[in-house]
Amino acid sequence: MIYFNGFALKDEEKFFEGQLIKSDFCVAGFSYGAQKAFEYAYHSTERIDRLILLSPAFFQNHKKSFIRTQLRYYKADETSYANEFLKNVVYPSDINLSDNLDAHNYEDLEALLSYVWDKERVLELIERGVTIEVFIGEEDKIVNAKKSHEFFSELTTVYLFKNRGHLLK
Repeated sequence: MIYFNGFALKDEEKFFEGQLIKSDFCVAGFSYGAQKAFEYAYHSTERIDRLILLSPAFFQNHKKSFIRTQLRYYKADETSYANEFLKNVVYPSDINLSDNLDAHNYEDLEALLSYVWDKERVLELIERGVTIEVFIGEEDKIVNAKKSHEFFSELTTVYLFKNRGHLLK
């Protein structure tokens, strides 16, 4: 399996053992990593049977001012931004992600917030034979779970976890 980490994270795939499939033909990603996983699968010429999107970062329903504000907060104090981000990732659980914090930068955050999921590209990947599964926590404090669910459920299989957040815990 090829796995893509979330923004500012490393080794978090251990939290998703129940959703991941260990296969040479599976690609998976969490949050920002879900965007990267999709792009990898979409552009790949290798065999991919399954794409697993764990709490895909979905911000296309937000106004441009939201994105500018997030980037401004990040520039003002990267450490505080990352710490608040980690709190929101684990909500409503009390899991400590400090050991999973990894290097992060402005460019990655900007790419994460500006990414637009394209329905036609998702459908094209499905037509190529890739099974796409999306996992969303109903209590997600990072993305609007309702909007994300509305978008993906029109296209593929979506699992919506009640009383769980971005980390699906």
